[in-house]
Amino acid sequence: MKSRYRLCVMQTIPLVICVCVSSLGLAQTQSNSDNSTSSGNQSWTATTQQQSPNVNPGRTSESHTQSGNLTSDQQSIERIGINGGYEKYLDVQKETINVDASTERTIERRFGKDPDGRQALLQVTEEEKHTLPGGEVKTTRTTSNPDANGSLQIAKREVQDTRPTGSNVQETKSTLYTPDPNGGLVMSMRTEERTTKTSDHDVEFHKSTLLSDSNGGWQLSEVREGTIKDDGKERTKEESIFRPGSDGNLLVIERTLSKESANAAGDKRDTVETYSTDVPGSAGDGSLHLNQRVTTTHRKRDDGEQSSEELVEERNPGQPGEGLRVTQKTIDIVRPGLGGTARKTQTIQSLDSNGNLDVVSVDTRKQDNPTAVKVDIAPASPAKGSAH
Repeated sequence: MKSRYRLCVMQTIPLVICVCVSSLGLAQTQSNSDNSTSSGNQSWTATTQQQSPNVNPGRTSESHTQSGNLTSDQQSIERIGINGGYEKYLDVQKETINVDASTERTIERRFGKDPDGRQALLQVTEEEKHTLPGGEVKTTRTTSNPDANGSLQIAKREVQDTRPTGSNVQETKSTLYTPDPNGGLVMSMRTEERTTKTSDHDVEFHKSTLLSDSNGGWQLSEVREGTIKDDGKERTKEESIFRPGSDGNLLVIERTLSKESANAAGDKRDTVETYSTDVPGSAGDGSLHLNQRVTTTHRKRDDGEQSSEELVEERNPGQPGEGLRVTQKTIDIVRPGLGGTARKTQTIQSLDSNGNLDVVSVDTRKQDNPTAVKVDIAPASPAKGSAH
């Protein structure tokens, strides 16, 4: 399937850096938090203990402090060392200050250990965001890493501009700069995103990405476009991904269809289907085939207990012609307790060597005053094509 699009569209892809700590095998985690709130000020702390027979036990401590125009967040990850005690593995320090009504500055520092076991700076990310009259937002984000002498060197810089271009249209343009051999910065990626509100509940979006080539020009790398529709009972999102073929025309390589609905009892059901020209275990025929389906059901009982069940269905690479089979099942249960406490249990099952679902992870967390800290336990392997 060929597209009429040519190499003249641009698109923005936001850059995200995250740290994830996961447990494989059976694990039990317990977390406690303390929260105090006053007018304009808020703070909380949380500690998580992680134990697993298959993974080095760890402990994560977090704190959040908000006072006036300054917000501070700290996260410390520790692991059991060779002497049997906890040792620092990673520290993340983040400070955000609202300079004035239109300017916000954020600096995040990440620390690890050097070969001698001393704390060492790993990375610094600085962001400055300006909100201008008319709704335009300009953001500059710079990430730096220390060199062999400990001096910070810029690893990348992203300059982003988001503005309304009409009553129902918003555009975001972004340029990514990376170091060149001469010690300066050069543009390596240009991106653009456009969203158009076509009715009270419907939106069209178009995204494209260009990469710089060796001749100083730009080559279209990818285009994403689709629609979001909401009739009040069901929300659907369709997205198609295009990439240039050998003749320069764009070919659709993947399409996702997401549906969100709720019944009269308040139960919610989300389904994401991913179609692709790349079929695992098969050479493919150039057509789109259903490769994955992720179905999530959310329920809430009258006593406050909440639960969700996620089923991941995928093709068997060994027998691609047989259609989809369940490869992973995740169950989350949150039970409220006395005095504002809550306990969350997550159970993950995956296929074993015999083709049966077997429990690979159990994570239990107890939290005091759950409104202070939102606890989200992500699946061991996030499903491809999940909608946000």
